[in-house]
Amino acid sequence: MEEVSESFGAYRAGLDESYRPLPSLYLIFLSIWFVSACSWTINTYKNRHFQANNLQWALASVPMIKALQLALSFLFWYSCFNLQICSLWMSFGVYVTGVLFQTASFVSFLLISYGYCIMCERLSVPERRTTAALGCVFYLTLVGHRASVPFFTVLLLLNYIISFYVIFHHISQNLIVLREQLSLIEDEDVHAMHDAVYTKYIMFKKFQGAMQIVALVETMIYVNMADSSENYWLRLLVREWTQLFIFLYIGWTFRSQDLAPRFSVMPTLKSKGEKVVPPIYSIEMDAAAFKDFSRHEWHIGVPTSPSRDEGLKDSILVIIQHPHAYRPTSAKASSPCPAGVAISTTDFNSASCLCKSYG
Repeated sequence: MEEVSESFGAYRAGLDESYRPLPSLYLIFLSIWFVSACSWTINTYKNRHFQANNLQWALASVPMIKALQLALSFLFWYSCFNLQICSLWMSFGVYVTGVLFQTASFVSFLLISYGYCIMCERLSVPERRTTAALGCVFYLTLVGHRASVPFFTVLLLLNYIISFYVIFHHISQNLIVLREQLSLIEDEDVHAMHDAVYTKYIMFKKFQGAMQIVALVETMIYVNMADSSENYWLRLLVREWTQLFIFLYIGWTFRSQDLAPRFSVMPTLKSKGEKVVPPIYSIEMDAAAFKDFSRHEWHIGVPTSPSRDEGLKDSILVIIQHPHAYRPTSAKASSPCPAGVAISTTDFNSASCLCKSYG
């Protein structure tokens, strides 16, 4: 990291007084990131019942690693100025945690761009392999670049280009799919899933804007190669505030919360075939019929309503979907919905029915 080279340059120069503000700056940012990490963890735990929050737990690693890096940076500079001890191992810890922070950030960006826990419950095998490969290569090239190994600057630039291409490509794909779903919902006048789909669309639009800012900031950081010690604290201040605002914005957008109804109704894996909104139909049945409704070929999901009070005794929303992934060869294929409910699409893989029970 830049802090390592700057720190030993200051040590050899007899602790340049231009570095005097660094302990205070690191302490301030350490407090902010530590509070953010604790708040994020507590909020994710409290709202764990509202949505699949594996993404939120993965994102929790980013502020934690950043807080650790800032803590080591503060201890290093504080000991240098007040104890006249500049620890090599502590500076190395700053270096490693800084690289881990940037790697964890880009892996988190990749997970969001894939739609993890937003468009699907799990990533496909190719997506997991791509994420792991890009994360490892990014970590190694960043280490080589920080260590001033020849040609690693070019490799890091190529890795940035590939990573941002993958991120923006998948964001665009998800936005196209969500726009098609919204259009189909409006055309068929079925609004049961409109709020959930629109919420996901807005989240990806905000993330797309945030990633454009990240790409611009990363470009400005690597274009500005000035290494003067006189304005190092100012460059540090600008960089830390920028990182903080970006992650606060992304974190607020994807925080655990009570989202739109049926937001968590999503496929386990993203289908490679045609992406069509599942037809949604409402049928009514009395409590006795609903209680006896059981067939081996159906899977009845949990109530999608976030409320868990006594109101569920009078009205329960469930999702009934066909568990077998197949595409019928003729129009006479079995319908995935109960008898008496028409199907307006041949995509039986994703067909589902929204049933309402009245007690």
